[in-house]
Amino acid sequence: MSLNIALPKGRLLSDTAALLESTGWGVDGYNEKLRYYRLKSSKFPDVNIKVLQEKDIPIQVAIGNYDLGICGLDWTEELLVKYSSSTAVKIADLGYGEGALYAAALPGELSNLEKLTKRKSNTRIAGEYPNLAEALAEKLRLKHFSIFPLWGGAEAYPPEDAEIVLLPRKSEKEILDVGLVPVCKVVDFRAYLIANSNSLKSKDMADILSSLTCNINSVREFPKSFSIIKTMEKPEKKSYTKISDDVVRLALPDGHQQSHVCRIFDKVGIKVDDYPSQTENRRPTSNMEGYFIKVIRPQDMPLQIANGNFDLAITGRDWLIDHKYQFPNSPIEEVLDLKYGWVKIVAVIDQNLPIENISEWWQYCSRNQITCRVATEYTNIADRYVRDNRIDRYRIIPTWGATEGFLPEDADLLIENTETGGTIARHNLRIIDKLFESTACLIGSTRKINNPVKIKRMEDLVKALKNAMEAT
Repeated sequence: MSLNIALPKGRLLSDTAALLESTGWGVDGYNEKLRYYRLKSSKFPDVNIKVLQEKDIPIQVAIGNYDLGICGLDWTEELLVKYSSSTAVKIADLGYGEGALYAAALPGELSNLEKLTKRKSNTRIAGEYPNLAEALAEKLRLKHFSIFPLWGGAEAYPPEDAEIVLLPRKSEKEILDVGLVPVCKVVDFRAYLIANSNSLKSKDMADILSSLTCNINSVREFPKSFSIIKTMEKPEKKSYTKISDDVVRLALPDGHQQSHVCRIFDKVGIKVDDYPSQTENRRPTSNMEGYFIKVIRPQDMPLQIANGNFDLAITGRDWLIDHKYQFPNSPIEEVLDLKYGWVKIVAVIDQNLPIENISEWWQYCSRNQITCRVATEYTNIADRYVRDNRIDRYRIIPTWGATEGFLPEDADLLIENTETGGTIARHNLRIIDKLFESTACLIGSTRKINNPVKIKRMEDLVKALKNAMEAT
């Protein structure tokens, strides 16, 4: 009986590759230049290896798609704190990838736990770990709190958009370095070997488990959660000026879109200092009078605009549409097409299936009584798409990247973005439909603004960018 094991992309990849090499697994291609998500081991040729985003691994192990997985304990705890009876179980601390998930705040009253717990107004908690954030709020007995799930970049949110953020870091110093104070250690983490409890009972994993754990210190204990920190150090001093009502709050994207934004801004004479930033500064300054800028994830921008935290933002139309499908009455709109970052949102299946279009796919699912598993980062777009195409038996599988690796074992259909289709073809997949095309766009709120100074500033920026688009 073959075994399925999930290995992590990202922060744990190099150390996990070193572990496998030291134990003689002989896994070719598992390195920083990773191109394929399906790998084989010369030592264990019957083991099916898949590389996934770390955040997806506990979920995939829990639902039984994988017998074993390697990921940080923070993501395992994010699952287990909400689903305590999950079939994902912790097997062994692998001894690398050490760090902690911290609850952090600005220096002052909010960094004092006693004052924080007595706070009567709403406490906003933001981060990539919504389940642990809710557990923290309950642990601290916060009277009023709101949880804001993010795709990343949580350190940028205090003080304007959140009072508390959850940050995974290697040490308290890394929290202090971004001008925040660690209030509570939510969970210590290291790389852990996890398993599906049903697989442990039904499959022979002795040799594989032994090879992965033979050099591990057997006296290691599971890290403790929700421990209080009394830090004596002071954070790097940062100044936060109160934003006046006539200042325009602008969100700019992090990641690969930054060079495109700079190119457009250069055309209209806008200079944004330290963007892209070599020091991960998420509050760049500019030569635009009356503008406050933050750098956040494009995926988070629609909800942030809808919540009134920003006036304008540059994101992808795909993320705007995904948001609007979930919240049709959301007070947010596209202001201007910026005509870069062009991608197609497509439906993708396994190359080997004799299907040419979505209609044939629907007939195939109906004929074979298949509950279609749809893997995607665009959960709301995917849900609308399958319903519009009368696929009434389906299940949406949220992913956080590396979606191509899900077909065909862990999903039947992907809703994915692509520029050329090259990555899709390289993974032996095939496009059967195009949902729509997406480019970067400037988005804003539909709420009425009563400040004429702010209105004028926003109109001037839109006009300048529009002129630049027409000139290209």
